[in-house]
Amino acid sequence: MEKGLALPQDCRDFLHSLRMRSKYALFLAFVVVVFVFIEKENKIISRVSDKLKQIPQPLVDANGTDPALILADNASLLSLSELDSAFTQLQGRLRNLSLQLGVEPAGEAEAEARAEAGEGEPPPPPGAQPRRHVLLMATTRTGSSFVGEFFNQQGNIFYLFEPLWHIERTVSFEAGGANAAGSALVYRDVLKQLFLCDLYVLEHFISPLPEDHLTQFMFRRGSSRSLCEEPVCTPFVKKVFEKYHCKNRRCGPLNVTLAAEACRRKEHMALKAVRIRQLEFLQPLAEDPRLDLRVIQLVRDPRAVLASRMVAFAGKYEGWKKWLAEGQARLGEDEVQRLRGNCESIRLSAELGLRQPAWLRGRYMLVRYEDVARWPLRKAREMYRFAGIPLTAQVEDWIQRNTQAAQDGSGIYSTQKNSSEQFEKWRFSMPFKLAQVVQAACGPAMHLFGYRLARDAASLTNRSVSLLEERGTFWVT
Repeated sequence: MEKGLALPQDCRDFLHSLRMRSKYALFLAFVVVVFVFIEKENKIISRVSDKLKQIPQPLVDANGTDPALILADNASLLSLSELDSAFTQLQGRLRNLSLQLGVEPAGEAEAEARAEAGEGEPPPPPGAQPRRHVLLMATTRTGSSFVGEFFNQQGNIFYLFEPLWHIERTVSFEAGGANAAGSALVYRDVLKQLFLCDLYVLEHFISPLPEDHLTQFMFRRGSSRSLCEEPVCTPFVKKVFEKYHCKNRRCGPLNVTLAAEACRRKEHMALKAVRIRQLEFLQPLAEDPRLDLRVIQLVRDPRAVLASRMVAFAGKYEGWKKWLAEGQARLGEDEVQRLRGNCESIRLSAELGLRQPAWLRGRYMLVRYEDVARWPLRKAREMYRFAGIPLTAQVEDWIQRNTQAAQDGSGIYSTQKNSSEQFEKWRFSMPFKLAQVVQAACGPAMHLFGYRLARDAASLTNRSVSLLEERGTFWVT
């Protein structure tokens, strides 16, 4: 009897043992799968890293932003197509992983699906102007905020002011050659999505992260009319502080979905960026059938740029100020190298644009800030004609009101100027030895753009001595 009762207990023990072994086997299989997946991703990342290491060490921009790479002889990226391919493959795998983990917003996933299907923007109605995508490409303190207003003030253009600022503040790269190349690829990828009105791409980079596609921290929202007009301007919410609020009306936190919808409703899209350094990175955008890209590169006399940066970013130029005050024999070589690197980056991009390779033909225009300051309305008409967008009276009125002010507007970012009087003010405050350093470091760029060298202190401060060569419009069709 006891022997008969013991048999069911043995069966139960045996079944329990089988269940435990099954659990261990499943756990072991899971570990193996995860290990294989991680190993494959590591190999991809390693290949990308190896490609990036082939690129030389970048020079750092004078305002603390890495310029794109200054490269040897032919000024082109080594193995750029291979780098692009590896980067795209890695990006796709990471996006798929994000979707599997459920961390990508549904709105962004839908926008990405639309973009891949060629539906990033609705087709224009019959007879309408083709949708243009205008990039104002500049560096800091070149007058880009002022020139950007030429597009911001036109009602049928959706304009964004420096959205790539968020990426620079959020994404970090290891020092070395991979830094500038990696950041440029990220900037370009985000730029493409923005031109397709996929504004959800910014949500990953805004800090703190938006909630339900609402954010109080969209950089310089008030500098974009499109983000401050209905229906994007939602009712004001009490006790909610928006860091970069609209200037002329009170709006609630920015709704990214409403902004994306407003972008798609506008006839054209324009964007200002001071973080796109090398023109050649934009070739995939120029060749994308969903985009009709127009690049306007804005340049300014590097002596004026340095003078303006030393005021606007005073903390970053303590070395220069100390050198000027103490009369040391030499300025630190790293300071001069940053300046030279910035000028060379601008020059190489301009030379590429002016050569008009097939992918860029009819899509590139070079503009000097000094010419815009002297003839703002004429230059605005030239830029609009280049972009293929009719200029409205609304923009012409703004230019007339904001370029003939009795005095410059307050603040270093003011867009209200007496432009014809303002653009050469730097000449009368810059020490000649500082001008000499800039001329030595930036001579090739100055020659290309038509900026004359000052031979002595007298020629620097004598207004009757022009430091500008007269040039026609830098636009080859």
